[in-house]
Amino acid sequence: MYRLSNSFPYLLNRVGVRMGELFSRRIAPFGVSLPMYRVMAALWEKGDQRLSDLASVTTTEISTLSRLIGEMKRKGLVTRSRLEDNGRTVAINLTSKGRALVEELMPIAVHFAEVAVENYREDEVARLKTIFREIYETLGSIEPEIEAAKASAKPKRKSLSKRPPRRS
Repeated sequence: MYRLSNSFPYLLNRVGVRMGELFSRRIAPFGVSLPMYRVMAALWEKGDQRLSDLASVTTTEISTLSRLIGEMKRKGLVTRSRLEDNGRTVAINLTSKGRALVEELMPIAVHFAEVAVENYREDEVARLKTIFREIYETLGSIEPEIEAAKASAKPKRKSLSKRPPRRS
């Protein structure tokens, strides 16, 4: 029998939400949010990222991320600049202030990760990370199913051209 409280997506989300809430509270005194931290950590790993690449890495909608980058730019944490080899592409990078801040926050993130898995052996944690990556990739196979369901669920619209003209 299906039980929400024992379903894999529920349990996985519950862990993620709990860790996110705790981490957000811990880094709040630094004046940044969890999404800001994720952006800074992603840029620390690899600079010159386009908005679409950052959106994919941080699992954030582009419109939300664009506003977030604007706020982070106002705080002096990131820069936006055009790439020399492609003037149409905007590259996002950490400022020295952003780099210093993320390097101050990373030990906190490491601590949270260590506490979360302290009851597991190193090989178990490595296997769990591999499993999560595999599950993420496997879920991509559901995309065509969702698109097909969306296409079949679209309501049929009556053609507006067949309506008689309105009289005033």
